[in-house]
Amino acid sequence: MNFSVTVLGSNSAIPTLQRNPSAHLLNANERLFLIDCAEGTQLQLRRYKIHFQRIKHVLISHLHGDHFYGLIGFLTSLHLLGRKDELKLYANPELKQIIELQLAASRTSLSYPLIFHPLLSNNKELIIDAERLKVYSFPLLHSVPTHGFLFLEQHHSAMRMRHARSYAYCSDTSYCEDIIPFIHGVDLLYHEATFLHGMAKQAHEKFHSTAFEAATIAKKARVVKLLIGHFSARYDDLQPLLNEAREVFPCTELAEDGKKFDILPVTPNTFSENC
Repeated sequence: MNFSVTVLGSNSAIPTLQRNPSAHLLNANERLFLIDCAEGTQLQLRRYKIHFQRIKHVLISHLHGDHFYGLIGFLTSLHLLGRKDELKLYANPELKQIIELQLAASRTSLSYPLIFHPLLSNNKELIIDAERLKVYSFPLLHSVPTHGFLFLEQHHSAMRMRHARSYAYCSDTSYCEDIIPFIHGVDLLYHEATFLHGMAKQAHEKFHSTAFEAATIAKKARVVKLLIGHFSARYDDLQPLLNEAREVFPCTELAEDGKKFDILPVTPNTFSENC
């Protein structure tokens, strides 16, 4: 059964010719979840041959433009393509007003139901309870209200001999050990790593993390594998960020645009500092 993440965008606020800003696509047993939706995301979906009419859930971590400025274009493209199935949107409550204003200004009435679920909790909260999958939101430490997301595969009777798979998405956040209980032991952790640790002061001022700090969180949370992303546009070469993270947590990969990461069933409590 498929359980995988495709990186649609790996850069921070300013896109480059090689890297789009933040967006991930999670395929959980052929159910598609779009996580963040930066400018250009729908083009990335086409580029990587993802049938975006199959997406039924969109989760937006916070209301900085590099995480949601592509949303209105995505929503209206679905409308222009004649979508009829409902789409569920999970985000800060203010996003509902923003979307309604944009639709009103363009005199657009969507061809499909858009169901809005506000993210309000300052603790771990179950936001999706579907067959064989639970999705939780949890707070991150950023300059505006920001949520991470935890996806937990649920067993049915035929799967009980296999370890359930898990994925956690931690977008913009300062180094914050408070998130460790929420992500402890996950099979795949995405954690932002905007800067090298030599720029830790600037990272903290902007409520971001360094590659060293992302890896430290992964190590303390005893996750199986770490993806780092949300790279500053100042870095043409990402290898130094990867090297810095691997010094702390060897099982680290770069969340580069177009890469797909299969989340494989492993033995419960698997933890290895040597990937």
